[in-house]
Amino acid sequence: MTPIPREFFARPSVEVAPDLLGCVLEHQTAEGLVAVELTEVEAYAGQADPASHAYRGKTARNAVMFGPPGHAYVYFTYGMYFCVNLVCQGDGTASAVLLRAGRVIEGEELARTRRARRRARGDRASASQGSASQDGASQDGASQDGASRDRASRDGSGLAARDLARGPARLCLALDIDRSLDGADVCVAGSPLRVRRGQTGADTNARSAKKEIRSGPRVGVSAAADVPWRFWFEGEPSVSAYRRGTGGKRFPPGSEGSGGSSPRASTVTP
Repeated sequence: MTPIPREFFARPSVEVAPDLLGCVLEHQTAEGLVAVELTEVEAYAGQADPASHAYRGKTARNAVMFGPPGHAYVYFTYGMYFCVNLVCQGDGTASAVLLRAGRVIEGEELARTRRARRRARGDRASASQGSASQDGASQDGASQDGASRDRASRDGSGLAARDLARGPARLCLALDIDRSLDGADVCVAGSPLRVRRGQTGADTNARSAKKEIRSGPRVGVSAAADVPWRFWFEGEPSVSAYRRGTGGKRFPPGSEGSGGSSPRASTVTP
């Protein structure tokens, strides 16, 4: 399918963000294709926005944000997660939209496998940090259905479909997005990472009759904490929970609990 044209992104991020809901982000790899319908995003306004990575200016890490629109800005955070943004507006503005969550619509089995791999690495790390001292009765495999749980953990079958790309880090895990895709052009058909229109995306007026868009404060930010630049589909199970940043603390992406609503949420009027 044809990717969204670059002109779509050549606008302020706060205008692009709600229009991205319902659009599809897809990544083609040697393993196969995984596609995610976007259900939650956040807008950031570059050097005019104290919550933005670009607020203090251009660095080697955020350089893509200062480039042309329609490119992916991928960053590594918390020493373990990747998050992906789409650059908006134009050269030098550093305006971008963080892709917070989505619903896997193609390649679900592959997305499950990728999530399971990450969980397995986490389990091994936990085991190496002292699990041998735990009471054997509390460890996986000790109960009668332990083998089933282990199998579900290995192949991802124990993951609920709504959780596969629920949160910015989970979205990147499901799509196998890392820093190698920083700067990828999502508007080119030959690019491995692309954004295309979905059945409900890129047209706010047409979409509003099908799904209600809500807006509210961004998740986990302490600066500009009340700016209502987070947008999501109301009632969509894949949307993450709202957690307010306090004292400069940020919550690890992908660690959100159940829910998806936020205080002072409002309906977006087309």
